[in-house]
Amino acid sequence: MPTADPSLAGKWRAIGLIVIAQILALSVWFSGTAALPAILAQYTLPAPKQAALTSAVQAGFVLGALLSAIFSVPDRFEPRRVFATGAIIAALANMLALNLAPDSWALIATRFAAGAALALVYPVGMKLAASWARGDAGLLVGLLVGALTLGSASPFLLAIAGSAGDWRSPLQLAAMAALAAGLLILFTRAGPGLRAAASFDPRAILLAVRDPALRLTNLGYLGHMWELYAMWAWIGAFSHAYWDSRGGGSDLADLTAFTVIGSGALACIIAGGLADRFGRTRVTAAAMAISGSCALIAGLAFNAPPWVLLPVLVIWGLSIIADSAQFSTAITELAPPERAGTLLTIQTALGFSLTIVMVQILPSWIAFAGWNWAFAPLAIGPFLGVWAMLTLRKRPESARLAGGRG
Repeated sequence: MPTADPSLAGKWRAIGLIVIAQILALSVWFSGTAALPAILAQYTLPAPKQAALTSAVQAGFVLGALLSAIFSVPDRFEPRRVFATGAIIAALANMLALNLAPDSWALIATRFAAGAALALVYPVGMKLAASWARGDAGLLVGLLVGALTLGSASPFLLAIAGSAGDWRSPLQLAAMAALAAGLLILFTRAGPGLRAAASFDPRAILLAVRDPALRLTNLGYLGHMWELYAMWAWIGAFSHAYWDSRGGGSDLADLTAFTVIGSGALACIIAGGLADRFGRTRVTAAAMAISGSCALIAGLAFNAPPWVLLPVLVIWGLSIIADSAQFSTAITELAPPERAGTLLTIQTALGFSLTIVMVQILPSWIAFAGWNWAFAPLAIGPFLGVWAMLTLRKRPESARLAGGRG
């Protein structure tokens, strides 16, 4: 591995390359979701298959992350090459999907494979970025989650840039972006803080449940994840239904979905700095209180004019992801150092497993309740998360968070 450049300029050059590579590679994540409106214009897909275009990615990511942790892949192999390998495999999965019928289970299998490959991208990118941390861990992790957010939003922009009505365009353009990411990551550097993680220890599962501070942190994270990916997965369909009812085109709907999701990237960065300064429990509780309220309001505003609905959606997009990085950072501050890696893996696996359930059942709820109440069940998670983080704030262990700021 190249020797790390200790200068400040070297740090931010490395972070910049990692962030750009993350954005490009993670465009694969929701490329199937962005293709769904064009698929539905030509094919009839039952609700479970529609949801599986996203939930299969989540399932693949969970399995890939667990296997990567168990076999210590980022520690046994050079992290940049692990990242590059994951990005290239994800790109190949998307390319394979181009030659499959969009209503086939084989295409959904490629989404699972893409998710498993991205487990070699996102966590490894986080590790590379964290290796540069010097009292700014919240900000750096926030940057990487911001990259995840922009990458997740980009397929809706790619749908606009591609051939009109062609379901293959988001998949194809995301594959090209992921290939570029695999090359770009090789030009970055790891920071001086890069260390081999401790081996995966399944006994840490008990610690995640028994330790009150860790339990509350994980409960807050689960509340956050209950809402996040279900909203990201179905905001595109919501936008298409809204603009269709008003005579708007698909490009306007895709632009709305991109703006709503992509706006959260800025919030991740701002929230990271705020959490380092004012405390993680304050920032996470505030973000979840706002996002949970928006989950209730957004559907009720479905029949409202754009000047009413769109600000609500953008505020939701900002708040729903702002707190995400802080749950991971909190684990690193609360956990025994030798167990931090395993506890982070457990947190991620639990959170993304929950997203599979929510993404899969939400279309059935929408079919029953309609768009006016489409997102109301999502408010349950963040409101529970608010309680968990405010309860954690009252505990003595919160003094270990954000340099004693809680």
